[in-house]
Amino acid sequence: MEQGLSSLKQFVLPVGKLASWIAAVAMVFGGVVPYIPQYRDIKRTQNAEGFSIYVCLVLLVANILRVLFWFGRYFEPPLLLQSIIMIITMLVMLKLCTAVRVASELTTRRRAFTDFDLQYFWLWSRFIDYIQCVLAFTVVAAYITYLLIDSSLFVETLGFFAVFTEAMLGTPQLYRNYENKSTEGMSITMVLMWASGDTFKTAYFILNQAPFQFWICGLLQVCVDITILFQAYYYDRYPQKPSSHTVPSTSTKAL
Repeated sequence: MEQGLSSLKQFVLPVGKLASWIAAVAMVFGGVVPYIPQYRDIKRTQNAEGFSIYVCLVLLVANILRVLFWFGRYFEPPLLLQSIIMIITMLVMLKLCTAVRVASELTTRRRAFTDFDLQYFWLWSRFIDYIQCVLAFTVVAAYITYLLIDSSLFVETLGFFAVFTEAMLGTPQLYRNYENKSTEGMSITMVLMWASGDTFKTAYFILNQAPFQFWICGLLQVCVDITILFQAYYYDRYPQKPSSHTVPSTSTKAL
């Protein structure tokens, strides 16, 4: 009997470790997956209108703050690595979108980060301007974190803002759908990928006892995704206005 239990234990432990490793890998790279078809579509069509670069802004801010939060309160390494990979992914998306947008613009006027013109914030003409903005934000945020790292209130607030910012990523899309009384131009597949990814991510947070900010905002993010999917069903079943075929066919959570 004892020998049988020992054999079972020897089998279960490696399987458990393998499952844990697979979950960690999925956590690290899962958030990037929805952007792969988006990137390929923009590359193929040379049209970035269906993707809002403000999504990149939100995710860059959220993940930079999450990395800084790690210095104040240690959490699972896969979550840290996920943030680093997401930052790189958003910079890659920005580079492509900027090149495509500038190539299609009729105006020859160049807009730069150093102009400090709020009217054209995050609508600059060169990728290097986005890099300058991201670096400036990172340096300022890192300096403030360094000064207040011993304050538990600041650290917990930093963590909350990091995950809350990302959790709110879908709300502009939700509001735009409500305002337009339509989800035309929004990719249902993209939102389904977000919903499944956010559900997995939230379960991972809870099972791995991540800081409470993570799983609370994860649940909020899942609720937003479900609401967007409900909008798609409702406006398709009960159209509020005549359909238009001029809207780009691919999108994501846009601002």
